[in-house]
Amino acid sequence: MIAVVQRSSKASVKVNDNVIGNINGGLVILLGIKKGDVEKDVEFLAQKISTLRMFSDDSDKMNLSIKDIGGSALVISQFTLCADTRKGRRPSFVQAEVPDLSNKLYEHFKAAMVKHGIPVQSGEFGALMDVSLVNNGPVTFILDSRE
Repeated sequence: MIAVVQRSSKASVKVNDNVIGNINGGLVILLGIKKGDVEKDVEFLAQKISTLRMFSDDSDKMNLSIKDIGGSALVISQFTLCADTRKGRRPSFVQAEVPDLSNKLYEHFKAAMVKHGIPVQSGEFGALMDVSLVNNGPVTFILDSRE
């Protein structure tokens, strides 16, 4: 399971020009679910992301987590993170999990974040979405539950 985690001062997601999720301060999490990912991967990433110190303290050091600042998460399912781009010019998505299982793990991830005390907004699984964000810093981390 891959997560691109961006520190954001504000973010929103639209489907068909309708805002379906937005946050004011926190994290935008793009989540890619690979074949073979299980609930253990979900739990690992939810724990890691909810406690990762990526927000600045009063001394401008990254010492605070999303929990510490009372931030929210905007979680977006993004199967393209699982693309294999090594050959040719067209990405291959054979490493991405099938939609039914991906959606189940995506929903489990959102619930796990809430369980860790993080308010969650989200996109719509499988929909064409417009995601807007202000990446604060910029600060972006890529986490892989298998590494």
